[in-house]
Amino acid sequence: MDSGKVVHRGKPDIHVIRSRASGKTQHIQEVSAKSLELNKVIRLLKDPLTTNLKERHLFVLKKLLKRSQNGFLLRELAGVAKILNICAEKVKDHHEYVPVLCEALKICRFPFLKEKASDELNYTQDVTEFLGHMGRLMRVSDADVRQQLVESVKSFYSLFLHSLSAGLQPTSPGYRLQLLERSDLVQTLLLSMAAVENQPAIKLQLLQTLQILSSSSDMNCALMLRAQGAETICLHMNEHDPSGQVLFRSSEILWNLLERGSKDEVTAQLSTIECVVSLKEAFFHQLLNSFRHSDVQLRNDLLVITTLIAENPNPLLIESLFAKQLMPFITFPELKSHNSLVHNFKLTYNNEDLKMKKLLLNLLVLMSRDIAALQLYKEEGVMLALLTLIKPPAASAERRPGLLHWSSIQQEELQLQALAVLATVAPLMVDDYVLCQGNACMLLLLDWCVGQDAYFGQGNSFHGTGGRGSKKAHMRHCIRVLRAVTSLGDESVNQDLCDQGTINQLLGILMQMEASPDEEDAVTLEIKSDIQLILSVLCETDMHRKELFGSEGVEMVVHFLKKGSNKFYSGLGHNKLILSTVDCVWSCIVGCYTTEDFFLAKEGLFLLLDLLGSSPRCVHGIVLATMLELCDNSNTVSHILSWRDGDGQTAPRLLLQLWREEEAELGVSRSRNGEIADPKRPTLSPHQQEESQLSFPASVASASVLEMAENLRSKIYSIFCKLGFQDLPGLRTKDYVTLSIVKRYLDFKVGEVWDEISRELSVDGVRPVTPDEEALSSVCKITEDTATRVAKEQSSILEQLEKTEINEEELMYTEIKSHWKQKELTAKSWDHYVTKTSNYEILKEVKAQREKYIESSRNKSKHKDAALHPAEQFIGQVLAVESTDAEGPAGVKLTLARTHIKTAAEEEIQPTTRAPEYFSTVSVKD
Repeated sequence: MDSGKVVHRGKPDIHVIRSRASGKTQHIQEVSAKSLELNKVIRLLKDPLTTNLKERHLFVLKKLLKRSQNGFLLRELAGVAKILNICAEKVKDHHEYVPVLCEALKICRFPFLKEKASDELNYTQDVTEFLGHMGRLMRVSDADVRQQLVESVKSFYSLFLHSLSAGLQPTSPGYRLQLLERSDLVQTLLLSMAAVENQPAIKLQLLQTLQILSSSSDMNCALMLRAQGAETICLHMNEHDPSGQVLFRSSEILWNLLERGSKDEVTAQLSTIECVVSLKEAFFHQLLNSFRHSDVQLRNDLLVITTLIAENPNPLLIESLFAKQLMPFITFPELKSHNSLVHNFKLTYNNEDLKMKKLLLNLLVLMSRDIAALQLYKEEGVMLALLTLIKPPAASAERRPGLLHWSSIQQEELQLQALAVLATVAPLMVDDYVLCQGNACMLLLLDWCVGQDAYFGQGNSFHGTGGRGSKKAHMRHCIRVLRAVTSLGDESVNQDLCDQGTINQLLGILMQMEASPDEEDAVTLEIKSDIQLILSVLCETDMHRKELFGSEGVEMVVHFLKKGSNKFYSGLGHNKLILSTVDCVWSCIVGCYTTEDFFLAKEGLFLLLDLLGSSPRCVHGIVLATMLELCDNSNTVSHILSWRDGDGQTAPRLLLQLWREEEAELGVSRSRNGEIADPKRPTLSPHQQEESQLSFPASVASASVLEMAENLRSKIYSIFCKLGFQDLPGLRTKDYVTLSIVKRYLDFKVGEVWDEISRELSVDGVRPVTPDEEALSSVCKITEDTATRVAKEQSSILEQLEKTEINEEELMYTEIKSHWKQKELTAKSWDHYVTKTSNYEILKEVKAQREKYIESSRNKSKHKDAALHPAEQFIGQVLAVESTDAEGPAGVKLTLARTHIKTAAEEEIQPTTRAPEYFSTVSVKD
């Protein structure tokens, strides 16, 4: 059958349908006809009877592509994909199909076309599969097809403006890119890197396309990594490249994968021996052959990628000889090398060379985790090179004229970087550090840091933070190196420092910084705390060094203790400074009686107690431990007992308060008044109860033993053992309740340990012999009885407190009642007085009553012995007034004190100068 006739027969049918159908019916029939046409083309290409009709195929395909020259319809993509696959298979034997594929791929540059708004959603799967089929066309070996394919993919990220037929619209700009991420196009292009190895131009364009894809989407990066993209790119970046762009593009793709993909996954893929060797070849090629600025930047980029690989646990830099070849460049130009690689190497001392030098120094830190790298450092003299770099600028200022060298700013950055490297490397290479006289170099640098010569740090680098305009950054890193070296506890290193006067030098620096008017910042506080830690390490185990610490050191410690803990949570580092100060007391003062006595004389113990009362809970442990150590001094106890805080609280009371807070934190069972709630578990916490159900090996300490080291109760108990449990000042009833528990703490802990032993035996299914079982039972019973007895003692204390409070309350109410009664009598007396003065009738009645009482008292029968005993007269004084239930004047009862009045006869014998005053008793009317 002739293909021309087939097409000719189809046209009249379509034309007839268009002429007779209505609008909607016409559109449906037109769609069916076009679909039918694609199916006919596919049948034409695949039918065994027509599969060899090459000319007819080309004619139909060209006509089909011409019809779709403005873009493929979404509904046709499935058929177009099939046609392109068939053509790709035929290209192997018939090169004539190549123009068809190229033309189809050119059309793919244009956006896909939609006839309805819903087409984008309806044909999502077709578009995704079509993009995947596009990528698989890279299997066609023809360069034109591959070039058109990568160009088409790149065009997805460009905007094309072209005219469209009526009724058609392009898809939205992000539609195709979104579906590209769902397809396997990215992975297919990546895997085709090996196929274009012998086509440099296509390879470069493919890398450009992959660079665009990786820079535009995180999902594309994830897809590339899923196909081992980082490893693939790295392995192909050193292949023959006439353009000189392959390495640059490959580096950019790796950077995109690091920034937008998973950094860990990228470095894991690059950590193979093949990739490390490939990176090594690329880096040294750029290092020794780079002269342009872009090439130097690429060299540094490769070094950064190498640095990221070195952060992995097993980077293989040693095995690949990459590290060994880097060593001469790391120590250049500080050390002379006979290595052939360095012989013709020249530094221009620009910023890019500075970056490379800093990256190489940083590699020393990362590779130092490998013991083999440390051996390499020793062989290449890395320690000497670092100590040469850290020399003060004054010592390295004498330079040969006419020679290139680092600028002062660059020198500062390298010096700080070298100090940071030494803080990590020096403790790992102590022998080399001592051999190169590292301590002397550090102390010389420290002298320069505190010198008064004019030096203004730029503070541009990361390590120069806080040091702008001063030498503070240098001092910070110098102190860090000394702290790292001394913390090893190597006696030879520490003794060498002490022999050079480091203790007095550090004390002087510390007090000089304190005297400075500059405001404290995080860097300053770090330096101070690090100096104190160095002093603690140096003096901790040597009595002679504590004596060298002496009064000057005590003055320093007292000065810092007086600052208190008000700024503990400032965020600048005051918390570290407080802890290092207390540690300095423990390590540099405790144990030497001369410094201890001077510390006590300077009220240092009072300052520790002040700190204990005002500091957070995290500080209490070290403060209590220090106080406990000081209690070995016989003068300490009196200082503790005489201390009072601002509210008058005593030290024993403060310690008991801390005990209660600690038990509340641990969740120990206590009653509302602090009594023992459970005699079987008097000091047991819930955490210990949980662990007591488990079995531990004999080499592991039990929960009860560990608990003593982790909380404050054992330290408080030990201090009370020094103070005693009797006649403690300033305690209240609640404190006595707590003190009764503290007093028996050791007994309770012994019982806990035996109880744990019994439980572990039970958990392990071990039954002790009868005598041991009885002994265990007796110990547990004794502990419970002790707890019960303490609980009774606590109840007795509380009962006594309750009685005292009741008596005080009754006395208070009696006093209140008396006061109110006095106020009532005063009010009644005043009312009576007002009534008399305002009502004449009442006044007359009162007067009559008074006369009546006087008369009645005169008419009383005299005693038979009245002649012998003359009548005595008295005057009285009111002592108390009480009201009774009777009405009238009889309702008031007076208590009088009488005074004898002499009679007339007596007055004649002893005449008085004035007439006696008589007192009349008047009843107050209710």
